[in-house]
Amino acid sequence: MTTEYKKLIEDAWEDRQLLEYKDYQIAIETVIMNLDKGELRVAEPIGNRWHVNEWIKKAVVLYFPLRQMKVTEVGPFVFHDKMKLKTNYKELGVRVVPHGIARYGAFLGKGVVMMPSYVNIGAYVDEGTMVDTWATVGSCAQVGKNVHLSGGVGIGGVLEPLQAAPVIIEDNCFLGSRCIVVEGVHVESEAVLGANVVLTASTKIIDVTGDEPKEYKGRVPARSVVIPGSYTKEFPAGPYQVPCALIIGTRKESTDKKTSLNDALRDHQVAV
Repeated sequence: MTTEYKKLIEDAWEDRQLLEYKDYQIAIETVIMNLDKGELRVAEPIGNRWHVNEWIKKAVVLYFPLRQMKVTEVGPFVFHDKMKLKTNYKELGVRVVPHGIARYGAFLGKGVVMMPSYVNIGAYVDEGTMVDTWATVGSCAQVGKNVHLSGGVGIGGVLEPLQAAPVIIEDNCFLGSRCIVVEGVHVESEAVLGANVVLTASTKIIDVTGDEPKEYKGRVPARSVVIPGSYTKEFPAGPYQVPCALIIGTRKESTDKKTSLNDALRDHQVAV
């Protein structure tokens, strides 16, 4: 059945007039339902790599034109949107503090805590993760188990504008206050991002722990401790400082994750 739905969605992506037909509508709506349940994912680990299911991302985009604008009123609050919201938090074992909001089509694993925050359609937030106050998880972003997204963290989505790959935050990562991770950046397991680290696809991520710097782009290696930095770049008007991210150490794999996080922050004086 998945293969059949994939073909229908790929065809509708090439010809939007097909969205008028029931078979295509059912295929898209079924995919969104399965995303909501966590039975499908826009990206998933296969062996040692991550595979992006491009056709599922297309289904998310195609779901919008199938929906009609609707007014929702909750006491004095009024909303005008196309999307339903998740409502089965008790059944899922998810704690949601007012005004935490997740759209239908986003998956939240058991033990997830949402402070006043936002999780968009297509996102996958795995078990035990904290989405702290005013943190946002963008469309189709993939967040692993026992991740801490601190206050004001922004995890980019793939819909506006349409991006090729979703942001991936693997298990047991800690993202400090006001971190921004966008444009398909991949943060590997147990990494620690200090406050205000900004990572885009073009951001230089420089490991400064050795005798010579080692540069990454689009990927933070596992267990890295990262802080904001800058480097000098020559422009026609002269040299100026450009933002980057600096890897200044690693979490110890052998120690308890909570202890190693505290050690990482204390040893390297990383602000959170």
